[in-house]
Amino acid sequence: MNHQGVTMRAAIYARVSTSDKDQDPMTQLLPLREFVAAQDWTVAGEHVDHASATDLRGRTAWREVLDLAAKRKIDVLLVWKLDRAFRSVSHATSTLEQLRRWGVGLRSYSEAWLDTSGSSPVGDLIFHVLAAVAQFERGLIAERVRAGMARAKKQGKRLGRPRAVNGEWVQIRPLVASGALSRREAARRLGCSARTVGRLVQQPEGGRFRQEPRTGHRE
Repeated sequence: MNHQGVTMRAAIYARVSTSDKDQDPMTQLLPLREFVAAQDWTVAGEHVDHASATDLRGRTAWREVLDLAAKRKIDVLLVWKLDRAFRSVSHATSTLEQLRRWGVGLRSYSEAWLDTSGSSPVGDLIFHVLAAVAQFERGLIAERVRAGMARAKKQGKRLGRPRAVNGEWVQIRPLVASGALSRREAARRLGCSARTVGRLVQQPEGGRFRQEPRTGHRE
């Protein structure tokens, strides 16, 4: 219960990676259930994903939990460990911001210091520390991008889309349109993505593809 004597509704979230077939979600679920019982909370649902942390599209259970939080159907989100829920510090910070707006707390079984449910005075401190780390992380990424672009430019490398897209597309387009050549194979020959080929197919025949400037250079 909270300080007002109202029973807290807890959503339990567990995730196991698809890369490790020996992982059993019950390893996370059992202690989480015991933790909820010890806190005298009510289990509002158990949600399990079998996906990597970065596969947000494949993590359907995670989206279900956030939907419950947005609709104020839970009071606290309980996870086994931070890395079960978040792919990066920035992801954790943005999610915590959402949960705070919805009035939903976050508790981690393995990291007892993480408690934004309102029952711990360090909750706000942890949130602001994570926000600061996330900002630092974004700064490091931006610095690496700028350094990579500067090095590529110094080495004489082009940072835009390859000119072959414009030069060879005239010959490749009929093959793609007729089905004789797949978009993936056309993308390989042009040195671009299959999505770009898809956009090219939608353009009027004879039209020149307008290059899109790159905003960053991945190392």
